[in-house]
Amino acid sequence: MDNQAALFYTFSAVLLLAALRVITSRSTVHAALFLVLAFFSASCVWMLLQAEFLAITLVLVYVGAVMVLFLFVVMMLDINTDQFRQNFWHHLPLAGLIGAVIAVEMALVLMSGFRVSQAAAADPRLAEFGNTRLLGIELYTHYLYPLQLAAVLLLVAMVAALALTLRKRKDVRAMNPAQQVRVKRADRVRIVSMAAEVQQPAASPAEQPGQPAQGKAPASAAGTPGAAPKGAA
Repeated sequence: MDNQAALFYTFSAVLLLAALRVITSRSTVHAALFLVLAFFSASCVWMLLQAEFLAITLVLVYVGAVMVLFLFVVMMLDINTDQFRQNFWHHLPLAGLIGAVIAVEMALVLMSGFRVSQAAAADPRLAEFGNTRLLGIELYTHYLYPLQLAAVLLLVAMVAALALTLRKRKDVRAMNPAQQVRVKRADRVRIVSMAAEVQQPAASPAEQPGQPAQGKAPASAAGTPGAAPKGAA
């Protein structure tokens, strides 16, 4: 076994282990990080197969953009994973059977592509172009219509996702930007002419009618100054 075969089996083992941990990890953040590791391992396998363009695309697109979006969505939604894992072991045999059937079908379809002995000899002049240019020529000549069909399907999926997020719901309060732009000053502030109302200050207890003022004796109890009391000689 040479070094290239050893690296291939090493990266393949890491890829399988990371893919297994993606579906068995209890934390959604840990599952997303294991998926990043799986993408890196798959990129290393592509590098060993001398497919540099596919390897760099896998790292830049999936690890750099898609996985960052996954992490943002997972952290914003705060999904309760305990509720989803209640019947995990109950559905595990059926899920394993379906996964095995899918693996067998993919092996039957792709096995013919790994028969290197039956492959036609490549033109030595094509080695001067490089893998990226050869891949572009192959895509935009022999597979142009399937590529355009895939682009249309992705566009329809994007429009459908936006349409689902923009649906009207009763429990959500949303603002209409068009109405906000058309609003005028009179719609925001209205000046109303009102008559002035003056509130009289409340009278103090000393000034209430029927009660003497503080520091003054009643007229019946105190006589006039200098007057003699009644009955005096």
